[in-house]
Amino acid sequence: MHISAKADYATRALLELAREPARPLTCEAIASSQQIPFRFLKSVVGELRRAGLVRSQRGCEGGYWLGRPADEITLLDVSRAVDGELITLRGEPLAGLDYPGPASGLPGVWRRIEADAAAFLGGTTIATLLPAPTGAHAPGEQLSRRGAA
Repeated sequence: MHISAKADYATRALLELAREPARPLTCEAIASSQQIPFRFLKSVVGELRRAGLVRSQRGCEGGYWLGRPADEITLLDVSRAVDGELITLRGEPLAGLDYPGPASGLPGVWRRIEADAAAFLGGTTIATLLPAPTGAHAPGEQLSRRGAA
């Protein structure tokens, strides 16, 4: 399975925005903090805005905020916003995939992998990935205790 740079950068940008949701951040600030190429991030944030995952305001007081609360944005939302289909085979969706003869069971395997990945990503929110406050459990511990596997 391939995780695109767009999905990685989009998630990292959303985590930056979720860290301090009361104040807007510029793309420059996010790119600098996360060491993401600015031009690439600008296009990724545009896709997140079109999907409603971020909102923006122009001007000297402007920048980007989360479009929804961090606990309502899943990694599945992020992936679909920037990449479309979760898993493709040679660029095509898995839905209509069909093989003859002894390979006839293989499309079902690929669709099962996609369904399992969608279930995991759909159960993981931006809020669960935020670093815990000092003295609390680490993010990985939060995931394992929630049973998000």
